[in-house]
Amino acid sequence: MGLEEEIEDIREEISSTPYNKSTEGHIGRLKAKLAELKEKLENQSSAGGGQGYAVEKTGDATVALVGFPSVGKSTLINALTNAESETGAYEFTTLNVNPGMLKYKGANIQILDVPGLIEGAAGGRGGGREVLSVVRTADLVVFMLSVFEIDRYERLQEELYANKIRLDSTPPNLSITKKGKGGIRVTKSDSVELEEETIKGVLREHGFVNAEVTLRGETTIDELIDGIMKNRVYLPSIVSVNKADLIDENYLPTVNENLREVGLDPDEVTFISAEAEKGLDVLKENIWEALGLIRVYMDKPGRGVDYDEPLVLREGDTIDDAITKLGAKLEQGFRFARVSGPSAKHDEQQVGRDHELADEDVLRVITTR
Repeated sequence: MGLEEEIEDIREEISSTPYNKSTEGHIGRLKAKLAELKEKLENQSSAGGGQGYAVEKTGDATVALVGFPSVGKSTLINALTNAESETGAYEFTTLNVNPGMLKYKGANIQILDVPGLIEGAAGGRGGGREVLSVVRTADLVVFMLSVFEIDRYERLQEELYANKIRLDSTPPNLSITKKGKGGIRVTKSDSVELEEETIKGVLREHGFVNAEVTLRGETTIDELIDGIMKNRVYLPSIVSVNKADLIDENYLPTVNENLREVGLDPDEVTFISAEAEKGLDVLKENIWEALGLIRVYMDKPGRGVDYDEPLVLREGDTIDDAITKLGAKLEQGFRFARVSGPSAKHDEQQVGRDHELADEDVLRVITTR
């Protein structure tokens, strides 16, 4: 029996087995084996190589525009950035990954216009694996839907999931330490509902014989497998709905209902018209917020505060992150810093490397002479 047939047999057995506490362990082992077989099949199919998309990441963050063909991604990237991506009212206009640079609030945000996905992309159709490999390198996924094809959102999610991209979630709180003997010992918090034997069975299917395992938080079997495989990518996402200028007022309730049917809140998606360049300011702001970027204005000796070209960091970054980005010279000579702004208790507060910065802080770094 070939790998594809074995995979299909396991899928059928999983779908036909009712999930309950008595079958949880069996389903867990099946899903673990399925994940290993799919990985093996993917490695075999990619062993022959093939043309991929190599895009150098530049700027302060990278965003991937994801959508099916002819949804308007090329038109949007041309409106947002300095890119020149070919557009046309037919499918597969974009055959290469076209990067452009969105300049917003002093940040350089790289936008990737990737070729339109087709169903089965994660399995290799239409060069889908190469396209999805580019998406995996991004910091944010922006889904682009046509207002008349909102139901395709679920298919896009499925394609990304099949390519090991986990959206709007975090890795499981899982720790595995291999041991020389003693079997598999599991420590889990009260919030973990998976049975200990289920966890052990999944680990054994992945080749673990002796190990100390700690699992915390609400975790499903699929999330446990993701944590064990260690090749999943966790990315935030937002949704834009294009061609909003074509919505008739009477059709708007239908659009909102279609969004709710695929799990989207109409108030949380961004309605745009790439062609008419409407809604783009809101989209830029939503991209900024989803990336979690902050601006830090540098107080430069003898020149004052530079408000034109801020240092762009991420929410949660510290003085240490700032001086690392500023370069080795400051890092080696760093004594302390002075901060004014939202993160400071008072103007010119003296802080150390562990001080957490906030958006629109003013920073002065004091170094040894």
